[in-house]
Amino acid sequence: MPERKSILLRLDPAVYEALSRWAGDDLRSTNSQIEYLLRKALAEAGRLPGHIRRMRRPGRPPRSTGAGDDGEAGDDGPADVGEAG
Repeated sequence: MPERKSILLRLDPAVYEALSRWAGDDLRSTNSQIEYLLRKALAEAGRLPGHIRRMRRPGRPPRSTGAGDDGEAGDDGPADVGEAG
């Protein structure tokens, strides 16, 4: 898997607080919530590249059930943004 990019993002404190609360409601970190929203906006605009992997569903990863369980998202749930359809 390619290395993830790190960026510095400056936000209005009120916007950050709203994002943080929303992320908590969705059981995501603030960083994951921002990535989810960016992916959703790109997909809706038809600008999300087709090779982008799906995000993992929010919340705790499922317990490992043996070999082959890589913790990737299933076929359901709201975090399937970026899936070609």
